[in-house]
This record gives sequence, C-alpha cells and structure tokens, in this order.
Amino acid sequence: MISVAEALQRILDGVHRMPTENISLADAHGRVLARDVTARLTQPPTDVSAMDGYAVRAADVAEVPATLTQIGESAAGNAFGGKVGPGQTARIFTGAPVPKGADAIVMQEDTEVAGDQITMTVAPWPGKFVRPAGLDFQLGDVGITANRVLSSRDVGLAAAMNVPWLTVARRPRIALLATGDEIVRPGEPVGPNQIISSNTIALMGLIKASGGEAIDLGIASDDEASLRALAAGARGADMLVTLGGASVGDHDLVRKVLGQDGLELDFWRIAMRPGKPLIFGSIGETPMMGMPGNPVSSLVCGIVYLRPAVRAMLGLDPHAASQTARLGQDLPGNDLRQDYLRATASLNEDGETVVTPFDKQDSSMLSRLAKADCLILRAPHADPAKAGERVEILPLSGETTGI
Repeated sequence: MISVAEALQRILDGVHRMPTENISLADAHGRVLARDVTARLTQPPTDVSAMDGYAVRAADVAEVPATLTQIGESAAGNAFGGKVGPGQTARIFTGAPVPKGADAIVMQEDTEVAGDQITMTVAPWPGKFVRPAGLDFQLGDVGITANRVLSSRDVGLAAAMNVPWLTVARRPRIALLATGDEIVRPGEPVGPNQIISSNTIALMGLIKASGGEAIDLGIASDDEASLRALAAGARGADMLVTLGGASVGDHDLVRKVLGQDGLELDFWRIAMRPGKPLIFGSIGETPMMGMPGNPVSSLVCGIVYLRPAVRAMLGLDPHAASQTARLGQDLPGNDLRQDYLRATASLNEDGETVVTPFDKQDSSMLSRLAKADCLILRAPHADPAKAGERVEILPLSGETTGI
C-alpha cells in the first residue's frame, strides 16, 4: 500500500491541464479564468462628482457664506459644456463630469438657493467630493488575474472594463461508469439482492461543484462485454472514473477488462480508511481512476483525490488549506492507515470549532457522511488524542461559488 500523499501526487502528475475557450460574461460566473483581464478604458474617464450639489472653484468659497451665480447644469450623460469662472457655479449630480474651471463640489445640503443665486455655507477644499479620472482603473490595468474562480464581482468588473468575452479553462469532462449486477438506478424497482446506485449521483455533484462536467455512462453488469461496451463511451472524456470492481474478488472485472484495453496501472491500494481499494492509471492519454463501490468510500476518495484532480486540470491549487479544530472527545491511537473520521462541528464558549466523530464509522453508512460537517484526519500510527486537543480537519460544509 502507498500513502495518501503519494497517491495524490501520482494522480496530480497523471492528469492534464485543460485547453481554453472564450465565453460571454453571462456564462462566466463560477468558471476558472485562464487569461488576465485588462481594462479597455479608463474609469471614470474624466473627473466626476461624488455628490449632488454645485461645482465651484474652491478659491471662490474660501470664506463663507459666499454667493455664486449658477450658469449651467451637469448631469451624467449630459455634461455642461461651459467653463466655471470666478463667482460662478454649475449645478451637478452624482457621476456627472466636473465642468472646466471647477475643482470642488459643495453638497446641495450646504447651500441656499434663490433663483440663480446660490449661497454656499460650507467651504470645500480643492478636490472635495471629486472623483479623479482613473480612480477605479485605467486603460491597460490588469483588473482580474488568471487561475481563479470567477465571482459575480469579477464578472461585474470585467463588464465595467468593457471586456465582453473572457478566456477560461474548459470544464474537464469526467466520465462515470458504475459496475455491478447488484445496483439499480434511483426510482427503479429494487430486488432482494439489489441496492440503489447512489455513488454516481453523489460524484456528479462533487464534480460539478469542483468545476467539472460529469458524464454518466450508466451501470455495467458483471460481465466483460457489458463493461467493455459502456467503457467505450469514455472516448473523448478527460478522465474515466469507475465505481466498484476495484477490489479483490471473482466479480471485480475493472482491472481485467480495462487492462485488456490498454490500461497501464500506476497503483492499487492506499493506506487509508475508508477508500483502500482505489486504483489509478491511464488508458492511452486518458487518466483512469477506479473507486471502491462502497458509497462512503467512493465519496471520501472523491473528496481526497477526484476533487483535487479536477482543480489541477482547471489550473487551480489542488491542495485544500489545512485547518484544525478542537477535539470533542478522546480518540484511540490509529493503525497503519490514514483515517478520515466523519464528524460534526460546533462552536464552544470561546468561539472555537469543536469536532466530534460519530460513534459509528462504518463505511456503509451514507447517512453519517451526509450529516457530517467535516472529516477528521488521523495520520497512520497516530497516538491517542484527548478531548480538547487540536486535530486536522477537512471541512465538508459551507462551500459555494464565490459571490
């Protein structure tokens, strides 16, 4: 058996960076930017007002009250074309260009109006309430850097920069193939020796959340012809993921059939729990990952290996940031496998996160994983841990595409 770290590194070394494609801003949210976004204009293009009020020469109102004559009006989209001279002012609105000659804005609340005679009751300094040209960004500025998931704020900035198209990484196409005579799709009649195929649906969600595109190839029976026929549907995919048929057994055909079709096996079996019988290799240029058929094992492997692989294919950092939390109860020492304990999380009186593993960690219990807030990582041969000690965790909840 190899370690989790070695297995992950081999997987990351075995996947390929995605090519790019150009998409419209309307389709860009949640995609991974592949090329820097550069401003195609200056914003604001000229000095503009930050307030509704009056554009003045600061020198004219150094002493207040000061009465000036209104000679015009400047609105957004309809600038005043004249020049503000000594003793003059122009009505102005937020976002409107500051007229020539003026260098400050007096808020309308600080004025008294009598026809075209405007009395200023507050003395502004030069530049008061004026947004200078280029305050937000200037022509040629890099506003959004590549290799990031685009948020709604990023897309809005690109629009403001007058960039209608963005270059993004193409979504990795991940083909999923479940195997086994005993599994049926959700909603189908379930025989006495059958179970519902939950793995495919769950991993499709994980792939989508990671930025990929999932392709459901269906369920192959436990015979070579069925498996080979459905696996052929993975042609054109960026990765093939099989579910089941990866461990030792007379009916575990994945390695045998795909081996006959050119599978070059990199590794099989990892020192982890759950998820020990995971295989990885390639069929030609296509990476192949064979996951356990056990639902919890396959999902944990999806979190630990498939999600980082998809992120690497998109050009993102595949490694999750390390986090720690307080342990809610004592834990015994660990054996030779890295453990991923399903656990809940809460806050203590000091505002610290406290994690408590479920009492039952059976890898068949999908309900426990669904209710879990995190996985507690227990290194091989870890010593017993006392309640209150800090442990490394892998959060499961609270993820969303950036706003």
